[in-house]
Amino acid sequence: MSTFSLSEASLKKGREILVELYGEETGNSTYERLLRVIKEALTEKGKIPRFDSGKREESYKFDQTDAFLVTYGDQFLDNKNQLFENLRRFAEEYLTGLFSGVHLLPFYPYSSDDGFSVTDYYQVRSDLGDWEDVRQLSYHFKVMCDAVINHISAESAWFQGYLKGEPGYDQFFIEVGKDIDLSAVIRPRALPLLTSFSSVAGEKLLWTTFSTDQIDLNYANPRVLLKIIELLLFYGEQGVKLIRLDAVGYLWKEIGTTCLHLRQTHRIIQLFRSVLDLVYPEISLITETNVPHEENISYFGDGYNEAQMVYQFSLPPLVLITFYQENAATLTRWVGALEQPPGRCTFLNFLASHDGIGLLPVKGILSEKEINMLVEKTQAYGGSISYRYNVTGEKSPYELNISYFDALSGREEPESIRIEKFICAHSILLSLVGVPAIYIHSLFGSENDDEGVEETGRPRSINRRKFFFQQFLAELDNPYSRTRMVYERLATLLKIRRNHPAFHPLGRQDVLVLKDEIFSLIRTSPEENEQIICFHNVSSRQQALQVDFSSTKMDPAQEYQDLLTRRIFSPNAQGLVHLQLLPYEILWLLRMPTKLRS
Repeated sequence: MSTFSLSEASLKKGREILVELYGEETGNSTYERLLRVIKEALTEKGKIPRFDSGKREESYKFDQTDAFLVTYGDQFLDNKNQLFENLRRFAEEYLTGLFSGVHLLPFYPYSSDDGFSVTDYYQVRSDLGDWEDVRQLSYHFKVMCDAVINHISAESAWFQGYLKGEPGYDQFFIEVGKDIDLSAVIRPRALPLLTSFSSVAGEKLLWTTFSTDQIDLNYANPRVLLKIIELLLFYGEQGVKLIRLDAVGYLWKEIGTTCLHLRQTHRIIQLFRSVLDLVYPEISLITETNVPHEENISYFGDGYNEAQMVYQFSLPPLVLITFYQENAATLTRWVGALEQPPGRCTFLNFLASHDGIGLLPVKGILSEKEINMLVEKTQAYGGSISYRYNVTGEKSPYELNISYFDALSGREEPESIRIEKFICAHSILLSLVGVPAIYIHSLFGSENDDEGVEETGRPRSINRRKFFFQQFLAELDNPYSRTRMVYERLATLLKIRRNHPAFHPLGRQDVLVLKDEIFSLIRTSPEENEQIICFHNVSSRQQALQVDFSSTKMDPAQEYQDLLTRRIFSPNAQGLVHLQLLPYEILWLLRMPTKLRS
């Protein structure tokens, strides 16, 4: 066995956090138990822990080759019960060279919410496979898994043990008195906050943020916190490289507060980070907080002590409104105002996911009129709207439930135009600072699954259709199918992106303000030895564009090649380049190394 250094600084920080959360006596005793958990995990890895006072510098984990596909484990159905095998075959054939990682949406046994009401955190669903399948996938791709740790299924052994009064499960869940004032609590859905359950000790009124089947865990009980830390270490043991902390902003409850983004929640994430940095330094944390931008980026912490990535939740609705209005001014202002994430952090950029398109993240960015436009267009294009309760008790739109392909355009538009618009939107996604994530239905331009909504009665099913594997492969092999055309266009962009350090997450991003119909920005590599200027016509009309390279950060004495078409563009003697962009056309112009003029 090799020795492994436990940094005294990290351990001291862990003790401080636990004492802050639980008080001196309980915090110190919990810390001693945490040390045993860490040492056992290190010993399991074949490392003998020892102590030192040194500080290790963390290397940056992402570059321009990184992109993630988001998918369910049972995305590719057949008549067998080993569906991870289908996903692995698909990934190795169609994702290799395009994506560095795969986000596997919850693949544990569950009772509702398409996997987000987990009955057993430590098991893989039997119809999917087992942990060996997850490890097999991790040999080829960075695997991201969900830690659904704000709540657990009402059918779980943990909750059933609590109801039966079994030793060890007391105070695992949050009991609330009937007359407690919870009016300050921010609600993510228009559902009751509390649910009554019968237990051996009588009726219990329990906290259920998301549904009556999803019972919130009580982190005020240190035994719960230790259980979850053991779980995160178990995921690391299975080869997972990224852990997505689902709904993590709601983790700690404090009566009389909003119960969202509390200091205790941030401290718990800092503890997770400290433990993982010690035992599995290759693992990154990503927080899922579908909230306004400033609240969202608070989970970067100081750049080194919380999440390495946060979702860029404002992007999906901002890109939608950009194409609805055929005007990139709002998106341009927003991107131009973004600050580089601190320390070793970056954004996870996305347009679509297994959930709907959240509206809360654009509060304060878009006007009520623009948000109403998003709602009306979604309904006109076959989608629906989910609502939440405000603090005032009124309902307001919370998310748009629709596939992103349908969200961008109505089905009365020509198919070719719909595809061009969809690819243009994803070019914006791929050109921005951060790591891109593409939902599997976006990789193929899937439309709304109306039958799925009718079958389940759940609005989010509109974007969760499953494919029958052989039938899907036949569709993907058809060069005239939308499935194939969208896949090939996105594959081209992904291949180009991964070969150019200008798209590195630590590279610079400079927005150009040219005309309202054009979204454009300059990407510069961290070493400043490569520049790419990206143009996106977000309108249905051809746009003439005169770009003065001498007034930008681009060199007017160089030639530029479009990476998509290989066309060469040369500034004239005045440093001007004249461009004609077709509707929804994109250009990625690379500064060529050859000097044109002295």
